Amino acid sequence: MEYRITAPLEKDAVKKLRAGDYVWITGTVYTARDAAHKRMQEALDKGQELPVDWKGNIIYYMGPSPARPGRVIGSAGPTTASRMDPYTPRLLDMGLSGMIGKGKRSAEVTEAIVRNGAVYLAAVGGAGALLSKQIKKAEVVAYDDLGTEAIRRLEVEDLPVIVVIDAQGNDLYEMVNA
Repeated sequence: MEYRITAPLEKDAVKKLRAGDYVWITGTVYTARDAAHKRMQEALDKGQELPVDWKGNIIYYMGPSPARPGRVIGSAGPTTASRMDPYTPRLLDMGLSGMIGKGKRSAEVTEAIVRNGAVYLAAVGGAGALLSKQIKKAEVVAYDDLGTEAIRRLEVEDLPVIVVIDAQGNDLYEMVNA
């Protein structure tokens, strides 16, 4: 199936998605990579608030290259999602509804996706320059000192992704290899 969805995500929108579906996302998406995830984990461990309320939101595992003149953002391709696996179940339990990256996820992440009715989406690796054209606005909202790994709020229009793990736990990678 093919769907156009708006971010932040409504639970009903997530529930209808199935592994293998093509999705175009329009709305607000946040970026966060390894260093930002580690910093958020440390903040939570200290009982501190996070800089973003993740409820209903999507994290795009991406650190952009510098923007060329006249562009909003540089190359914006996905990074390997498994590097965020140690931190992801906690964020999902806090209301995170979706993640965009590339590659497989751990069993713990899949369990947290199902437990929370979330979704894991993949963007095409190696297509960062093309994906950046779907980003209409980019703004650093936290951890500016992390440079490319700072948390950014993106306004996207028709960002193309594929459902890899749906809210029922179906995993496209396992379905293809079966």
